[in-house]
Amino acid sequence: MTVEQALAAARALGLTRLDAALLLGHHLHRRREWLIAHSLEPIEAPAFEAFQANCRRRADGVPIAYLTGQREFMGLELLVNADVLVPRPETETLAQWAIERLRGLPPRAKPRVIDLGTGSGVLALAIAAACPQAEVSATDCSAAALAVARANGHRLKLDVRFAEGDWWQAAGDRQFDLAVANPPYIAEGDPHLPALRHEPQHALIAGEAGLDALAQIIGAAPRHLSGWLLLEHGWNQADDVRRLLWGAGFTDIETRADLNGLSRCTGGRTG
Repeated sequence: MTVEQALAAARALGLTRLDAALLLGHHLHRRREWLIAHSLEPIEAPAFEAFQANCRRRADGVPIAYLTGQREFMGLELLVNADVLVPRPETETLAQWAIERLRGLPPRAKPRVIDLGTGSGVLALAIAAACPQAEVSATDCSAAALAVARANGHRLKLDVRFAEGDWWQAAGDRQFDLAVANPPYIAEGDPHLPALRHEPQHALIAGEAGLDALAQIIGAAPRHLSGWLLLEHGWNQADDVRRLLWGAGFTDIETRADLNGLSRCTGGRTG
């Protein structure tokens, strides 16, 4: 079996060229450029069998990041597994907004930042990497997710304080200058959920309208926050989130679009 034949076998299972190349490169510890230049290189049977097994899982809808065990986000190579959501490009909108706010503070400021429902640690670590002056904390109700986040923090040598608990509960009586969250925001029964069946459902679904987690975070925020709360939400939830923020006493409410032009993040200021 050669590289070319292995890639053809993967495509026969329904994989795209990119996914087939990423998986084969992962199993051979080679870059895609090497695969192109060595299409006739033979592959040993154990490597091909492992590759084929992952191809079948990918054809069943398992995210490529779970199969390779990693995902890049804003220049950070993150470890991921089925205990956490796969980091998505649209979340960069939220991370960049938070970094923009922090970089606008006086040079000697040491803002206290919290990432609620951190999952793999993606937001907390991106903020810590870009704004080393910030004191960053991150919470999650899942011990398994926190284990992934801690491993990422250790691997990337980024100083983030992790705590287990449900949203603000894990923060105790600490106060923060900026908070970010990418909580569950998909409604029960949403037609897109079957395609997401391999990812942790508790990190995706938030009640009948998909607003339960957002409402909990916003409602409790004024007790813990003197500054900005920035939230990711569904493309059609901006008006609902703006109303929730306004009802909780937030000001300077703003919505930002993702790279596809969809309303993806909404935030406001309190205190």
